[in-house]
Amino acid sequence: MAEPFGFGSFTLRFLFALILVFGTYNPTNYCFSHWVIEVVQQNRELVPEMALAGVTLLIGWVIYLKATFDALGLIGVVLGAAFFGCLIWVAIDNGLLNMEENSTLLVYIVEVLVAAILALGMSWGHLRRRWSGQQMVDDGEDE
Repeated sequence: MAEPFGFGSFTLRFLFALILVFGTYNPTNYCFSHWVIEVVQQNRELVPEMALAGVTLLIGWVIYLKATFDALGLIGVVLGAAFFGCLIWVAIDNGLLNMEENSTLLVYIVEVLVAAILALGMSWGHLRRRWSGQQMVDDGEDE
C-alpha cells in the first residue's frame, strides 16, 4: 500500500523542485546556465559532465512541467504565476521588498515561487483527493 500523502511528501517534492530551478539558474556562478555561458565565452570544448548535467536537468524539467500542466492546466499555472506575481507586487508596493537596494533578492523569490508552483503541480492529485475525495484519472491511459 502506498504511503499516505502528507507535509513531508510535499516538502520532498518542493526540495527537488528547488534543486531543479536553482541548479538550472541562480544569481551565483554555481549553476548550469553560468557553466554553459562560461564555456561558450571561453571557446572551450563541451565536456561529458556538462552534457550529463544538461540531460539530467532536462529530464527533471520535463517530468515536473508535464505533471504540473497535466494537474493544473495552462489556466492553473497562469493563475498561480499571477497570484505570486501580485504577492510580489504588493510586497514591493508596501516597502517590504526594495528592488533598488537588492534586485538579486527578487530573482531568489521568483525562483522559490516557480519551485512552489512545480511542487504544487506534482502534488495536486494527492491534495485534490484529500480535499474533495475525487481521484484524478488520466484520459486515454487504457488505450
